Amino acid sequence: MRIAILDDFNHWAKQFAQWDHANSLDFEFFSDHLTDSEALIERLLPFDGIGLMRERTPFPAAIVERLPRLQCLVTTGMANASIDLNACKRQGIVVSGTESPGHATAELAFLLILAQIRRLVPLMTGHLDGQWQTELGQDCRGKTLGIVGLGRLGGQLAVLGHAIGMRVIAWSPNLTPERCLPHKVDWVSKETLFTEADVVSIHMKLSERTRHLIGLEELSSLGPRGYLVNTSRADLVDPAALLEALDRNLIRGCATDVYETEPTPLLDRLVQHPKTLCTPHIGYCTEETFRVFYPQMLEAFLAFQRGQPIRVISP
Repeated sequence: MRIAILDDFNHWAKQFAQWDHANSLDFEFFSDHLTDSEALIERLLPFDGIGLMRERTPFPAAIVERLPRLQCLVTTGMANASIDLNACKRQGIVVSGTESPGHATAELAFLLILAQIRRLVPLMTGHLDGQWQTELGQDCRGKTLGIVGLGRLGGQLAVLGHAIGMRVIAWSPNLTPERCLPHKVDWVSKETLFTEADVVSIHMKLSERTRHLIGLEELSSLGPRGYLVNTSRADLVDPAALLEALDRNLIRGCATDVYETEPTPLLDRLVQHPKTLCTPHIGYCTEETFRVFYPQMLEAFLAFQRGQPIRVISP
């Protein structure tokens, strides 16, 4: 059984699982990222299985249906919006996933909050240019943290916000006051969240219902001293509205770990904007997380070969 491991950008996959112990499986690792569909299909035609890292390479029906040998897809995590699960089911392709610790993303979100409020990046770059204490940061203690989406990651961020002395409020389309109680978080309306928060952090899944959930109206309500943090999905925020808000000083700054195109071109307007703090989608990229992802990916391929698929993801 031939298996392609895609988007292994830094050749890390080989370090985190004992691939060579699976003698019956033939693995090939690819460190580049193909965006051309025809080139991708041509590359993958000889393979029976494919290992995917989150949403790096999309697998819509147009690709799935042109890979007649493909029997098994294994993605890191138990949700991958870029896989057409219905198309896989029609083609008889089993899709499996892995567990995901998750807390690494919440930690990064909190780091980005701290960095923005304390003005860490401009102070560091100013220091490198020979300047000393060119800006004053602010305390996080006493500020209001607004969380959009109080699920697993949003809940973990709430704990971190409380630990440093922030007031924490939350909203999402389906969130209720009762679900906020265990987190000691105040439920508010969407309008109130953006009006009262000093910093808003997004922790929502992307769907057609949540696409561009945050637009110019919400960003204007956040105000000229407010910050936005997005470690979830780029399309949760209207990109044109975000750039307009930054250009017009409607918000003080934005920190993002996610982009419309990834890997993101250096000349991307958001990356180059003087009021943004941009990280290269590293929310889940830690040694501890990869020690879960890749061994469980290998485990899933071996289970499929035995005819006993595990952690199967259904449409």
